[in-house]
Amino acid sequence: MSEAVTRTVTAPPGLLASLDPLLREWLPRQRWFAGKGRPVTGFALVAATELLPSTAKLGLYHLLVRAQQPLAAGHGGQEHPGDCYQLFIGVREALPPRLAPALIGHVTRGPLAGRTVYEALHDTRPAELLLEALRTQARVGGLRFERDPRQDIRPGLVPRLMTAEQSNSSVVYGDTFILKLLRRVVPGVNPDLELPLALAREGSTRVPPPTAWLVADPGAAAGGPATDEPYVLGVLQPYVQGATDGWELALRALAKGEDFLADARALGRATAEVHTALARALPTVTLGPAQLRTMVAGMTERLAAAVQAVAALRPYEEGLRSAFTALDDLASEGQVWTAQRVHGDLHLGQCLRSPAGEWSLIDFEGEPARPLAERRMPQPAVRDVAGMLRSFDYAARSLDPPQPDWAAHCRAAYCSGYARAAGRDPRTDPVLLRAYETDKAVYEVLYEARHRPDWLPVPLAAVRRLAGSGAADPT
Repeated sequence: MSEAVTRTVTAPPGLLASLDPLLREWLPRQRWFAGKGRPVTGFALVAATELLPSTAKLGLYHLLVRAQQPLAAGHGGQEHPGDCYQLFIGVREALPPRLAPALIGHVTRGPLAGRTVYEALHDTRPAELLLEALRTQARVGGLRFERDPRQDIRPGLVPRLMTAEQSNSSVVYGDTFILKLLRRVVPGVNPDLELPLALAREGSTRVPPPTAWLVADPGAAAGGPATDEPYVLGVLQPYVQGATDGWELALRALAKGEDFLADARALGRATAEVHTALARALPTVTLGPAQLRTMVAGMTERLAAAVQAVAALRPYEEGLRSAFTALDDLASEGQVWTAQRVHGDLHLGQCLRSPAGEWSLIDFEGEPARPLAERRMPQPAVRDVAGMLRSFDYAARSLDPPQPDWAAHCRAAYCSGYARAAGRDPRTDPVLLRAYETDKAVYEVLYEARHRPDWLPVPLAAVRRLAGSGAADPT
């Protein structure tokens, strides 16, 4: 692609219909598919863009599709409007052996009849095309490839798909950049681009600054007017070469019988520095009694729903609820808290330590299952602290036997490091911290009961601690 390429493209009629039976089988098997446990009954096309013509030896389509699914039990069997997913569909006559794991299937009808379709991010040429489009700020149909003009993107970097992703996909280019491609997408300002851009403006070195990003305007793709709410589809950032994530480092320390105190303390400092920069870059608000009661009501409702779904929570319900009522009592007395933009889903796996020992925070998307408006709301910074404290517990209890003392020491070191950089220790606000940690543990119990029952004892151990001595222990 040449500089500032703009192309108008149209997808062939019947494209989605020809892919439908293959996608119904393939999509639910992907680790980033959110609707597991419910059948896919059909697809609705949001946008389709031909990036490489399918008449050539190698074709490439960019699709935004809604997967239609029935609602869960209790909703009368109604159809869910459908989560929107970003797909990269490669088209070949036949797949070479190296691309066998990427196979979606063989098309039997429609415009691609007789061709083989596959997950294109496994293939070098489509991945190279994405980087070149970002480098040249191309516009193809409703897709806009944009970048920071102050940062240079060198052409010819060799791509490789990372295979350890969960809710998204990432391609590394020559150990220079990493392109995170969001899979489940919604229209609107995505915090995974918004917050790193704001931090870059503040000069923060704790978060890799966005180099380029990909957005889509389905209205423009269809030849109509641009919509007010484009989709953020991907972000290109510098790749921290040789970095290791905090979860892996913590497990290594545990396996060797070593403490993790210096790293925990440094990670606390890094978190506080990011919070301080976010508070400078974006507006903060004061949470008064009305806002706090709304927050407490949400926590209480989530607890009630979890207790109904997971019987193991029932003996602790009263003790867990007391964490929320204690917060409500303080709000009734007139206490207020400051809320700001936060990471929203902070844990050891969202932190990278460079070979030089410096910590960075990544993945500011927040919890993908939460509505976008909720993920962008200012919240007390202690929410991120609570998430990290829970992560230390998870690491310590992944061993047999568990190492709760290791976690306790790491939690204390993390809070001390945070206090040194922020000027305030999260432990001096115990009621708010307990409420957020309890809310997180309740969420974890529900998640593990549904998806990883073998891990259920991990959050239940925290539940026993957070509920206090007043809870009956079924064991």
